Amino acid sequence: MKTGKVGAVFLGVIIVIALVICFLSLKKVPAGYVGVVYNFSTGISDKTLSQGWHFVAPTKKVTIYSIGIEQSYLTSEDKGDSKKDESFSIPTSDGKTVRVNLEFSYKFDSERVADTFILFKGRSGEAIKDTFIKPKVIAWTQEVSAKYPVTDIFGDKRTEINAELDTYLKEKFLPYGIVIDTVNFTDIAVDDETAASIQKKVTAQQELELANIEAQTAKIQAEKDKQVALIEAEKNKEAAQIQAEQAKIKAEGEAEAKKIAAEAEAEANKKIADSLTPELIEKIKYEQWNGELPQVQGSNTPIVNMGE
Repeated sequence: MKTGKVGAVFLGVIIVIALVICFLSLKKVPAGYVGVVYNFSTGISDKTLSQGWHFVAPTKKVTIYSIGIEQSYLTSEDKGDSKKDESFSIPTSDGKTVRVNLEFSYKFDSERVADTFILFKGRSGEAIKDTFIKPKVIAWTQEVSAKYPVTDIFGDKRTEINAELDTYLKEKFLPYGIVIDTVNFTDIAVDDETAASIQKKVTAQQELELANIEAQTAKIQAEKDKQVALIEAEKNKEAAQIQAEQAKIKAEGEAEAKKIAAEAEAEANKKIADSLTPELIEKIKYEQWNGELPQVQGSNTPIVNMGE
């Protein structure tokens, strides 16, 4: 009986140990992550674990890395993974210092997670973010900002600087198997003196833009007035040409009419002259005579009355 009881207890212990081992061997890889398996005796496994549950020997360690986009924050607010004030200062080319809030998104290259594991000596993705990614984002952001004056960082070149920073961080993190997806300044704070200087520059820029707009408007209006004047002058020129042509036609018509009338009169006179024979002339004289003889008076010649 005792032997049977001992055997039952032993079996129970074995089962419990087996269950514990099974429990300890069951590892979960969350969605959007992959796991790197490391054996303390043989090193890294060639195969990474995808999302889901996996049986892994207790002698092996699984380190997970996010291959999906992760959002991270370096802000003065309690936001996301920024539970304390993680805003930071950046230098400018004109010797100023600006306080900024920044957010970025990243992931680990799924094809290089084994290299990342080796490079960071088995640290998890979360640990790498806190001890490497965030500090490097700050340092490399400061390298970019040092090339620009404070008025550009706070003013109209902010978008350009943000784009340059995005490119720079992508290049710098690439050798570590870390992919930067996006990076953005969410807030930029300056002292009162710098803010006043920036506002002065912005106001001057706005006034210059307004002056340029007004000058351009005036130029456009002048060009429009010029075109209107040219059109009006062309119309007047055409009207004058039409009037001159009409006057010319009228003068030519009147001259032609006078010529025709003169030619007709000359023709009539010619016909009359041709028709006046000596006999006709005498007849006309006779018809026009009033019956009285002409009286001729001379110094030695007496007046003769032809009627007596």
